[in-house]
Amino acid sequence: MTKDVLLPHRHGLHEDSAAIIIGVIIVALSLVIGWNARPTADAGSREKHPKGWRNPLSATIDKPQSWSDSPARSLVVVDKKDPAKVTPVSRAILLGMAWVVGVSAVGTLLRGRSLLAVLPGACALALLGGLAYLMAAQKVINHYNLEYPLWALLVGLVIGNTVGVPKWLEPSLQGEFLIKTGLVVFGAEVLFSRLLELGLPGLLTSWVVTPIVLVTTYLFGVYWMKIPSKSLCMVIAADMSVCGVSAAIATGAACKAKKEELSLAIGLSLLFTVAMMVVMPPFIQWTGMDPIVGGAWIGGTIDATGAVVAAGEMLGRSIDDKRPAEVAATVKMIQNSMIGIIAFAVAVYWAGWVDRDAAGPKSSLAAEAWRRFPKFILGFIGTSIACSVLFTSSPELSLLIDGAISGFTSRLRGWLFCVGFVCMGLQTNFRELAPTLASGRPLVLYCLGQALNLALSLAMASLTFGWLFRKVVEP
Repeated sequence: MTKDVLLPHRHGLHEDSAAIIIGVIIVALSLVIGWNARPTADAGSREKHPKGWRNPLSATIDKPQSWSDSPARSLVVVDKKDPAKVTPVSRAILLGMAWVVGVSAVGTLLRGRSLLAVLPGACALALLGGLAYLMAAQKVINHYNLEYPLWALLVGLVIGNTVGVPKWLEPSLQGEFLIKTGLVVFGAEVLFSRLLELGLPGLLTSWVVTPIVLVTTYLFGVYWMKIPSKSLCMVIAADMSVCGVSAAIATGAACKAKKEELSLAIGLSLLFTVAMMVVMPPFIQWTGMDPIVGGAWIGGTIDATGAVVAAGEMLGRSIDDKRPAEVAATVKMIQNSMIGIIAFAVAVYWAGWVDRDAAGPKSSLAAEAWRRFPKFILGFIGTSIACSVLFTSSPELSLLIDGAISGFTSRLRGWLFCVGFVCMGLQTNFRELAPTLASGRPLVLYCLGQALNLALSLAMASLTFGWLFRKVVEP
């Protein structure tokens, strides 16, 4: 990033401005189309519409389905009650790729760049994103929740660090822009009413432990382990302590982290996410831990929201109780809501202490912090507030929001993230990080930080959900 302001560049808008505009339009479009297609008879019944109204846009986007022996099975949805009944989704998968190409195209135009130079590469990147989704959908891989971000990064890394990136593809590498747009769309899923369902215990478990772990891990990496790159220490600390990929992107923008550093932090996060998701539920059962405390512990420590839900459900199935999964998911969403606060704090710290000399004596702390602050976070906050207000306004609007999220925005966000990670992998040259990687210090820092996170989160979850506020989660 050369300029970090919301003013137009000489030839177009800044990347963050374009991400906000497109993300808000996507959410608004989904809501408008969903409202126009709302059911008329008894539409407000939550019992009859537990997952929200069906959004017509859901027919225009999907991802490869689970398959075992033949990848061709990923192109159909199999009815669980009648395995012989299948529904093709190949059209929706192709349209999902088309949505990503469309977002890339509109972003290119808003930023004043050549559309013809970007379109061929955008189509190729969408296909690579589909390949990553296909690999993640394989039955065994899917069982262990080795999700698409890992495969998307690997696809990009293998190509970028072996054959290299072809010249014609380089103009289309808009990974940060796609992920930023996806994060603006993700704001629609962070609903305040759901965050407050657990009240004080949820806030304490997420908002007290997270800053302590982040600051401690960062300082330990910089001053004790002597890792040369402060930005690498920050993205590792944020990725591990807040909410994985989303936090890494937001804080990476605030501290101007290199793409190689982001890829390394995200890769570590994904590997540990898989391990913790598999190990934590049986460990909680083996120790005889209160499953509600265990659910809160899972929500406060596992990075990816999808993995948190999977681990919580795994724990809940063993006792036939949905509460551990609900508590885990809600604690994680409360943690997700900290992205904006953490990004702003990192921007202020970097402007006032880390890069103060580079800013020059005439630059005030407030001006420099604002310049560094990732502006796309404003779009994330805006969509979150707007959808939260609508969600609590009436039962009909809450069903509208639920349908828009489950049927369209969450699917498109996944595609944007997937192709964005492919771009990041393609742009990552691990030779530049070879000395740091050879030392093993980033891995040690992540392990130590996660150990602290596990210990403090368990202590706080036991204090809040196990003792002080136990009645909040009682059936």
